[in-house]
Amino acid sequence: MTSKKSRKLSRREFVKGAGIALAAGSIPAVSCAPGKRQPAPARKTLKILQWSHFIPAYDVWFDGVYTKQWGEKNSTTVTVDHMASTEVPARGAAEASAGKGHDLFLFLSPPAAYEAHVIDHRPVIEAVQKRHGKMIPLAERSTLNPKSGKFFAFSDSYVPDPGNYRIDLWQKVGFPDGPDTWDDLRRGGRKIKQQFGNPVGIGLSQEIDSSMALRAVLWSFGGAEQDESGSVAINSKQTIEALKYVRALYKEAMTPEVFTWDPSSNNRMILAGKASFICNAISVTRTAEREHSDMSKKIGLTPALKGPVRRIAAEHVMNCYVIWKFAQNRDGAQQFLVDLVDHFSDVFREGESYNFPCFPASLPDLQQRIALDPKADPADKYKVLGSVLDWATNIGYPGYATAAIDEVFNTFVVPTMFARVAKDEATPEEAARAAEQQIRRIFDRWNGGK
Repeated sequence: MTSKKSRKLSRREFVKGAGIALAAGSIPAVSCAPGKRQPAPARKTLKILQWSHFIPAYDVWFDGVYTKQWGEKNSTTVTVDHMASTEVPARGAAEASAGKGHDLFLFLSPPAAYEAHVIDHRPVIEAVQKRHGKMIPLAERSTLNPKSGKFFAFSDSYVPDPGNYRIDLWQKVGFPDGPDTWDDLRRGGRKIKQQFGNPVGIGLSQEIDSSMALRAVLWSFGGAEQDESGSVAINSKQTIEALKYVRALYKEAMTPEVFTWDPSSNNRMILAGKASFICNAISVTRTAEREHSDMSKKIGLTPALKGPVRRIAAEHVMNCYVIWKFAQNRDGAQQFLVDLVDHFSDVFREGESYNFPCFPASLPDLQQRIALDPKADPADKYKVLGSVLDWATNIGYPGYATAAIDEVFNTFVVPTMFARVAKDEATPEEAARAAEQQIRRIFDRWNGGK
């Protein structure tokens, strides 16, 4: 997320020392004299906070239809508060520190740093798996601490992060299906910028889209923040090659505005007809379908671009619900999550195919739906997402999304490393060493340097 400098505190710093050993509140039993009618039990409440969905129609349905129907069925008054995605991390830290807030809180990335402040979500996962089978490995590696065995969050869905490219421009430079590799992006992007003035739109800023896109580059070149066992691994020849590549891509095919982007900048750039390529979820194409019909026909989708080592990308958003230990309605919150997966067909429809299921059996006709979309032009535009689990992975790859990785992600170590090299403020070797020192300090604080 984009943060002002005054807010650049890690989650660890926010929640360090927070005393939240509060018992969940309960409704006291009503004492009635014999022979008198016992009053009806008080209506329960369930308070939810989640980010404002990038498909506006989803919030209209979730707030106005689904939660009301669920509330009536469960004798519960459900309230839903929304906030901009960039404000979620600070609000989550504030609730954890204060020991009060909402019953259910939705993060956009794995909130492993809050493990001590949330319930173990294993009962929710087990209840859902009894109904819908196993969840995908991507969800497990984004919500489970393998050392403690605790699920610090529950994920109902994730969001693919494909490439979005201008079909007409890429056809004119010899790529009728858009770029397939990162090298294609550099070569084709350079030609497009030289001939038509449209730059590649890969962010180099301290915000979520830059964080995701640059991890895709890093991983596809064979680099990573940590190895599979959880040891710091950022300073490698593979990372250095990825840094060299991004420097070349920036100098040949990009513009300086990418250093100050916010999470919507790439959307605005391609919808305005200025970009040749961006990495983003399908909120871009859905916005085009609603508001820019001419541009909608010009934007195509690609799977994650292939690098020298592999084809891979981070999920764009990992829906991670947490139930705080101080939640006043823990039971209701758990039941709400179980029931939400039961209605995942509605979630997928109302979110216009934005949210993909973490429990595949909850949406058995996924492939058919994306192969023939009523709003897409052409109708099979989203079919490319059918292979998403072949190339989408979790924050912290090839390991788990740990508390240390959570802090690295939210302090923007990776995009800062790439930006310094692109600006010629550091050599690739210097930037990799500096990132290693910063990541190692974070890992030392959380798990003794591993």
